Amino acid sequence: MSPLRMGRARGVVISADELSAAAAALAAAADAGGAQLPADERGRADAVVAKVAERTALVGDHTIVALAGATGSGKSSLFNALVGTDVAVTGVRRPTTATPTAAIWGAQPAGELLDWLGVGARHVVGDQRDDEPEVLGSLDGLVLLDLPDFDSREVTNRVEAERVLDLVDLFVWVTDPQKYADARLHDDYVSALATHEAVTMVVLNQSDRLSDAEVDQCRTDLVRLMERDGVPGATVLATSVATGHGIDVLRQRLANAVAGRTMARSRLAADVRAAAGALTSHVAEGEPVLDDAARSDLVDALARSAGVPTVVEAVARDYRMEAVSHTGWPFTRWAQSLRPRPLRRLRLDGRDISVSDADVRSVLGRSSLPPASPAARSAVEIATRRLVDRASEGLPAPWAEAVETAAAPSGAALGDALDQAVVGTPLHARSPVWWRAFGVGQLVLAAAAVVGFLWLALYVVLGWLQMDAVIGAPPSIGILPVPLVLFLGGLVAGVLLALVARPLARVGSQRRAQVIDRRLRESIDEVAREEIVRPVERVLERHAATRLALSRAAGN
Repeated sequence: MSPLRMGRARGVVISADELSAAAAALAAAADAGGAQLPADERGRADAVVAKVAERTALVGDHTIVALAGATGSGKSSLFNALVGTDVAVTGVRRPTTATPTAAIWGAQPAGELLDWLGVGARHVVGDQRDDEPEVLGSLDGLVLLDLPDFDSREVTNRVEAERVLDLVDLFVWVTDPQKYADARLHDDYVSALATHEAVTMVVLNQSDRLSDAEVDQCRTDLVRLMERDGVPGATVLATSVATGHGIDVLRQRLANAVAGRTMARSRLAADVRAAAGALTSHVAEGEPVLDDAARSDLVDALARSAGVPTVVEAVARDYRMEAVSHTGWPFTRWAQSLRPRPLRRLRLDGRDISVSDADVRSVLGRSSLPPASPAARSAVEIATRRLVDRASEGLPAPWAEAVETAAAPSGAALGDALDQAVVGTPLHARSPVWWRAFGVGQLVLAAAAVVGFLWLALYVVLGWLQMDAVIGAPPSIGILPVPLVLFLGGLVAGVLLALVARPLARVGSQRRAQVIDRRLRESIDEVAREEIVRPVERVLERHAATRLALSRAAGN
């Protein structure tokens, strides 16, 4: 069963709390849908919500019934027959009824209600006359309106009829044998109010002009036409003011409607369902799900655009240079200070910041990374388009456009966010233990070489001064003097230790690059989420909120 048909079966009673909840859901749907819902239909939904609030706030428990129809259908005569006196002006000239006329049964004040309806002509019906047929129940609480003609040549009359008809609880369509199939009646009004089946009644008036067989045929045709208009199983009564036929049956139907005291809520609930149904066609049955693959492709493209490969390569080279400065041969290590550091050239080296590392570097401004290449920018556009297509799959065009707009931050804003993500990511880690071990070893070997050199130099000087006998021959290891062993051993071992450190530095640089690459991608992923994914998700969340609220308003 479609949402518009839910709860429309005759005899279904909606409580005040259920009506209030449905109206609140409709208001929430219109608010959540925003610009993605058509302005006209959203405006009608807001008007329905306002009408529910206004009608339920009125004091009293009245049932408003409107007699509506075309000129010459005899609705004013039928109105007078139901009231029991000539209240409405009848005639044959067009237009006949120009303004609504109200008849009120019962002592309950209806002034506030009629002011809300904008009905000035009012008549309070007295006690039942002796010549009137008895009805089961009471008409107390009934407000019967005689509306202007719908086919009036006066535009103001038609507008007034349509305005009041939008506010009443029960429609009684009054037609006659000549106009019961009138296209204006069916196409412009009955079809438009097809959602109000539970609060609609059709009267074939002036039935005295037809034979019994013709009356049955007209009633059958009317039922068929109403079914075509979307009101299957409509109640069709045949009446005649001239003979009084069917008037008592119509009066009893009105008494039944008043006795239920639910027509107002039924009408308002039907309006809510109609407004919700009109908006439901502008939302999908569900929301797409953003899968990890689409996000992963986007992060990859943004990482290339942000220069992450360049940064990772700089981190690896910076690691190797720093490893040499810690583990290289001490006598040539100073040369590393003359070479530019890769991260410093990119303005990404935070070691010279005295306050902090990542926290302060994030506010230092842009890095010196080269701008994204056209290929990298194109990759970002393709990845973003793929994510947009996935996120808007199956959505109506306005929602798909909202997704596309949400996923398209300005190029400058996205570029700044990506650069700040790179700048704000810590690119260093603690120095490896083996650096310190190799460094200590290099210092020990360098010290041994220096000691050996100075020792040998002492012997050379003393020999030149012919004073070598003073200190005697140096100690030896085998045939090699200890000073020579210290000097040559320190030099050779230091060079060998530096050579061994080189492959270890390459392996370490690869691991450091992997760690930093993971950190940078996490930062880029956060930018992708905040700048692109999260705005798209907010659109989908609004769509879900709109869809669910409309479902509640429609009675599902």
